[in-house]
Amino acid sequence: MSAVPDRDPGLQPERTRLAWRRTTLTSTVAAVLAGKSALHGGASAAGVVACVLLLALWLGFLLVAHHRIRALAATGIPPALAPRYAAAAVLCTVAMAWCGAALVLQAQN
Repeated sequence: MSAVPDRDPGLQPERTRLAWRRTTLTSTVAAVLAGKSALHGGASAAGVVACVLLLALWLGFLLVAHHRIRALAATGIPPALAPRYAAAAVLCTVAMAWCGAALVLQAQN
């Protein structure tokens, strides 16, 4: 009976790390543009609240992404993404999308 060799991840961790970086950059640009849209033409109370919420969600996503990028760079074979981090990333992304949509709708009124 032969021993099963360890899996060679190849460049997959590097590609995943780069994907997290691209997603973080995209999230940053979207947050900045949404904040600019919310504060364009004067700061309303709803616009400021939306910007603060958007900033908090962006920081949450940034922390999750940073944790994953460090985990991918630390070892040869990266561990699986913990369900709580995956859920946090999804929650932040969906909430930022809703917040952005609310800012667009507010700007149209």
